[in-house]
This record gives sequence, structure tokens and C-alpha cells, in this order.
Amino acid sequence: MQNATKAIDLREIFLTFAKIGLTGFGGGMAIVALVERVCVKEKGWLSDEEFLHGIAFGQILGPFSLNSCTFTGYYLRGVAGGVAAAVGFMLPSFVIVSVLSWLYFTYHTLPELQAALKGTNPVVIGLILVVAVDMGRKQIKSGGKLLMALLAFLASALLKYNSALILLAAAVAALGLAIYKREAR
Repeated sequence: MQNATKAIDLREIFLTFAKIGLTGFGGGMAIVALVERVCVKEKGWLSDEEFLHGIAFGQILGPFSLNSCTFTGYYLRGVAGGVAAAVGFMLPSFVIVSVLSWLYFTYHTLPELQAALKGTNPVVIGLILVVAVDMGRKQIKSGGKLLMALLAFLASALLKYNSALILLAAAVAALGLAIYKREAR
């Protein structure tokens, strides 16, 4: 369902996601955290719950962070908004990675460059943990939700199950629980 309260200009969507694509780093949850901060908290374009639905949809197919951007753009302005968000998000990355690839293959033997690249990994892990804790605080407010989150974590981290299968199993479990509760009344 599109945001009916205010039509956001396609240029603003493109520029917002271009800025996210330009300033965000780390991929996955690091980008998703930036999208949430900008689009949910700063601009108020969609609610936390709507954004979490986009994250769930984004994990099903393809690049997670790009899908979250596309979902947000689509929510705001339909197909044109989704395209504007996706292109805006990808364009800076394409240009930057192209330039960095050229630099890397030209200068990859320099020890200073190798040391600098090793230093970025802990930063990305820290950003992902901050986002996970922040989202958990907002959404996990009962023992059942905590159990489901822990089971999903274990299925993903230890058993290496596909994220789409985990989401499908969670949806089936939630649907089953809702039907059980309705019939118990």
C-alpha cells in the first residue's frame, strides 16, 4: 500500500537513496540501519512496522539492502519510486566500486593498502550488532517473540538454513498460532 498522506517527489527519493548509497558502507544490515534512520526516523516516510515488513520481504530474494531501498521507494511512489530508490542507491556504489577496483588492481601490492582494508571488518561487525540490538528492543516485547528470534538466529547461524526458509517457517508458525488462538475463543 502506497503512502497516501503525502506524495514524495521522485527526485527527492532518488537523491535520498543516492546519499544513502554514497555514505553507507558495509552492506546488509549496515545499509538497512541507515535506510531506517533516514526514511523512518528522520523523514517519517514510513513507520517502524512498515519498514520491518520491507526488511522481511527484502530477505526473500536478491540483495537485502537493495530490496529494502526498493520496497521503501515503492511504498512511497509505486514502481517509479522503487526504480528511483534502487537506481539512486546503486549508482554511487557502482561508481565508487569501479574506481576502487581500478585503484586496488593498480596498487594492491602496497602493504599500507592491505593494512587499511583489514581494519574495516571490525567496524562493519559493530554496525551490524548495533542495528540488531536496536531492532530487537523495538520488536521483541514478549517471551514468544524472544523465543522466535532465538530460534531464527540458531537456524541461521548454527544450522545455516536459508533466510527465506526461516521467514516462511516463522510465517507458518505465526499463522498457526493465530488460528489456534482464534479457535480457542
